[in-house]
Amino acid sequence: MMRVTFIHADGKGRTEAEAVPGDVLLDVAQAHLMPLEGTCEGQMACSTCHVIVVREDFDRLPPASEEEEDMLDLAAGARRTSRLSCQIVLTEALDGLTVHIPGESRNMQGAR
Repeated sequence: MMRVTFIHADGKGRTEAEAVPGDVLLDVAQAHLMPLEGTCEGQMACSTCHVIVVREDFDRLPPASEEEEDMLDLAAGARRTSRLSCQIVLTEALDGLTVHIPGESRNMQGAR
């Protein structure tokens, strides 16, 4: 088992979650009632699963694809360490990962 910490949008609450290598971060977040929609079901057609990875953990992630970067450009409140949680497959190397849940999201699915 590995641990993931979600820092709530208000910055005050935290949820500690257990996961297994191979889990997708979005699925873990939703299983622990984090307010990440994942409207497109992991197809990178929206940004409703946007999270902000703490700086100390960001470099442990594999680089984002060009498609993910394009969707992050549309995410509300995106920062340098923003990622789509549907694109983060957890590995043992990511044990202890901490992410912030943004205070807002923007559903760009179907936008042209």
